[in-house]
Amino acid sequence: MSGRPLLATRKETTGTRNGRRLDLLREMTRIRVFEERCVELYSATKIRGFLHVAIGEEAVAAGVCGLLEDDDAVVSTYREHGHALARGVPMDSVMAEMYGKVTGCSRGRGGSMHLFDASRRFYGGNAIVGGGLPPAVGLALADRMRSRRRATVCFFGDGAFAEGEFHESLNLAALWHLPVLFACENNLYAMGTALAKSHAQTDLALRAASYGVASWTVDGMDVLAVEEATARALERIRNGGGPVFLELRTYRFRAHSMFDPDRYRDKAEVAAWRERDPLELLARRMREDGELTDADREVLVAEATAEVDAAVRFAEESPLEDVDELTRFVYSDPAEV
Repeated sequence: MSGRPLLATRKETTGTRNGRRLDLLREMTRIRVFEERCVELYSATKIRGFLHVAIGEEAVAAGVCGLLEDDDAVVSTYREHGHALARGVPMDSVMAEMYGKVTGCSRGRGGSMHLFDASRRFYGGNAIVGGGLPPAVGLALADRMRSRRRATVCFFGDGAFAEGEFHESLNLAALWHLPVLFACENNLYAMGTALAKSHAQTDLALRAASYGVASWTVDGMDVLAVEEATARALERIRNGGGPVFLELRTYRFRAHSMFDPDRYRDKAEVAAWRERDPLELLARRMREDGELTDADREVLVAEATAEVDAAVRFAEESPLEDVDELTRFVYSDPAEV
C-alpha cells in the first residue's frame, strides 16, 4: 500500500523551521489533491453514497494530527478524509474504502463517512452530528483510570453545539478532568444553516468555557497558528491539566456535500474566504522567508498527484467483498467469539 508509517516516523524532519513548515505544506497538499480527485471520481460515479469534502479546512487536520503520538486516539466526523490521512492511515486503504472495496480501511462497508483504523487509533468517521463526542470521553476516561499519558482528540463541527451530547460530554470531561482535546471545526454552517441563525451566542469558545474547560479561539486557516495552539493544548492535557477546547475558525470552499446546491451562501463570502486558502497562506509566507520556490511547490503537487494516482489504481484493482461474507460482522458468530 501507498502511505507512510506511524506518526513517530513521519514527524522526523530536518529539525529546522523550514523542515517543519515544508512537512505541513506537504500534508495539506496531499489532502487537497486527494479530495479534489474524490470530487472528480464522485462525478464519474466511481465513488457512490455520500461525500463531504473539507477543501479549505486542511490546516486543521495537518496542524492538529501532526503533533499527536502513536498512542493518542482520534475520533472524527463524516468530513474526515483529511484527519485520516494526516493521522497516517494509508491513502490506498482510504481510497479503497471510498470505492467500497474490501481492501478499504473499513472493508468497504463504511465508505466516505466511516473511515476507521484501529492500528492507528483512528476511531471514525461518524455519520451522526456530535456522535463522536461520547466515545472520545470514554477513551479519555479509560486512559485516566489506567494512568496512561495519552490524549484523545475529538473533531466535530459547530453544528454539534445544538446536540445534547456536546454539553454532556464537555461537562463530564471537565468534571472528571479528562485528557481530551475538543477540536471544533467552526466553518460557520451546520449543513445549510448559518451559525448566527441558529445560535444566539456565536462565540463557541466562550460557551465551552462555561463548563470549566480551558477554551481558546484559533485562526483555523493558518496551519502554524493551529499547530501552536495544539502544542499548547497537548502540553496542558499531558501534564494533567484536564480537557481543552479549541474553536478552529475555518471555512469549507465547497458545499456541505456533493448533493448540496449551495444556495445559502453568498458567492462574495466564499470568494473572500478563498483569499485565505490555508495552502496559499503558508506557501506565501515560506516564499517571503526564502524557504520555498515555485519549483518546490510543483514538486509537492506532483508527489501528491502520484500518490493519489497510485491509490486510485489500487482501489480500482481491488475486489469487492464476497457475497458470502456480507453477514459477517452483522450477526455474532459463536465460533468467532
